[in-house]
Amino acid sequence: MIIFETERLRVRNYTGDDYDNYFALHGNPDVMRYIRPAQTREESDTKFEETILRIVPHTFMGRWAVEEKENGRFVGSFVIVPIPNDEERIQLGYSFIPEVWGKGYGTEVAKGGVDYFYNRTPLMEIYAVTETLNTASENVLLKAGFKPLEKKMDGEKELLVLVIRK
Repeated sequence: MIIFETERLRVRNYTGDDYDNYFALHGNPDVMRYIRPAQTREESDTKFEETILRIVPHTFMGRWAVEEKENGRFVGSFVIVPIPNDEERIQLGYSFIPEVWGKGYGTEVAKGGVDYFYNRTPLMEIYAVTETLNTASENVLLKAGFKPLEKKMDGEKELLVLVIRK
């Protein structure tokens, strides 16, 4: 099922055919550098089953695959999920395989996600969280319309929390 589309990208439900795609993100230390430690194949497959395949679809939240519209090639992931340890706040997030970094896909999917937030969710605000060292992601979120809200520590990492309100 297609969640939303942008000019070049399609955000769709993951399927049982996406184990390799999920691992391409979650097993890659470069992709996971600012998110969480990279996973082994076994850890990735288990997480995929627990967080994607076994979860009853929510009306407007989820974890979805991102593919190029032109050829259907998997390029990343897009999420609208609760912030860990802060379940009251719902966040938008994304990650992409390194082969497509620098193509503007992050900005494109973030803007598409903001449009999705405004037009297809009952939320009055949506958050984004990035490590302060990840200036590329911060720039993407600012281009998509997010405003800095606060900085906070998560262990040794300093995080920037951003928000968009309706």
